[in-house]
Amino acid sequence: MNLLGHRNLATKAPMTRDTLFRIASMTKPVTSIATLMLMEEGKLKLDDPITKWLPEFKGMKVMKAATGPVDDVYDSPRDITVEDLMTHRSGLAYGFTSIGPIAHAYEQALGSPLTNPHGPDIWIKRLSELPLLYPPGERFHYSHATDLLGFMIARIEGIPLADLLQARIFGPLGMVDTDFWCPPEKRDRMASLYKIDPKIDAMVDVSFPHEDHRPAFTGGGGGLISTVDDYLAFARMMLGKGELNGVRLITTETFDLMVANRLADAQREIPFMGIPFWMGQGFGLGVSVITDSEKQAWMGAGSNGAFGWPGAFGTWWQADPEEDMVLIYLIQNSMDLSPEAASQLATGQRMGGRAALPIFQKLTYAALGKAAI
Repeated sequence: MNLLGHRNLATKAPMTRDTLFRIASMTKPVTSIATLMLMEEGKLKLDDPITKWLPEFKGMKVMKAATGPVDDVYDSPRDITVEDLMTHRSGLAYGFTSIGPIAHAYEQALGSPLTNPHGPDIWIKRLSELPLLYPPGERFHYSHATDLLGFMIARIEGIPLADLLQARIFGPLGMVDTDFWCPPEKRDRMASLYKIDPKIDAMVDVSFPHEDHRPAFTGGGGGLISTVDDYLAFARMMLGKGELNGVRLITTETFDLMVANRLADAQREIPFMGIPFWMGQGFGLGVSVITDSEKQAWMGAGSNGAFGWPGAFGTWWQADPEEDMVLIYLIQNSMDLSPEAASQLATGQRMGGRAALPIFQKLTYAALGKAAI
């Protein structure tokens, strides 16, 4: 494993194996595994309407045009299902992945995608009062769906999501440094979060302020802090089809269900944040999967059947069963998550701190004798 750079530019503290990172959407596969564990126990089914546990989402409205007026709506043809949440086909949104009035309505109602002052019940109510952009099941639209999924399984179990993940995943896998907050005794290991300020053409520290306790909003879609070794344990469990060192979280049959593409061909033709993201890959129950390694380009490099999911701060991981290999890339490079921000990805603008990721991906596969994609 290569450790490059500093976790804090001001103090020059070096990167170490136990450096803590905000992993953002790399949280989503963790929440998805917890959901599948409950599914195996008969506590939910993929086709269950979420209104069984989230009655706030009864009688949802759908916008007539996803970029049009927020109040120009019609009755949803059906309830959102568990599978809709797990595949981002619920009709829910993020402000930063949407365009038009609904993007700003999300920001106004919910605040930041990753940090806000609301506890689960208030946040769920505010989300349910926003209209859906699309009818449930119609298309993939990246959203707060996994945050809602996390709060739903917490309601099913009757405990906070953080406690559920600790008991079901972090404890059994030995993930001792993974949580929704960084306690005081670990803060010297926390990597600072940076972004490029174009006005001065230099990196500035935009780290989240530390809280004295676990935050009220423990988002299962993007709230976790972790280390390379902790996430490696999770990724190795995934590479082992649900098992690591004798600890099995899900059956191989459920794992195969998780990593099978569930998007229809027509759904994969729809651009994701302005780019043809689904060319050569699909999406299962919480992870993307490469379906044609010669065609896919947006996740770097990988074999057919390789799977993973990135995070907004430049973090990325991929498990490749064909090569029996896990790749993990961790930096802290902030991206804009304000309303309509994702539309900028289509312009080709990149954040310089992320330029090493495709190099890392392609050099790794080239070393295995696979041509760069």
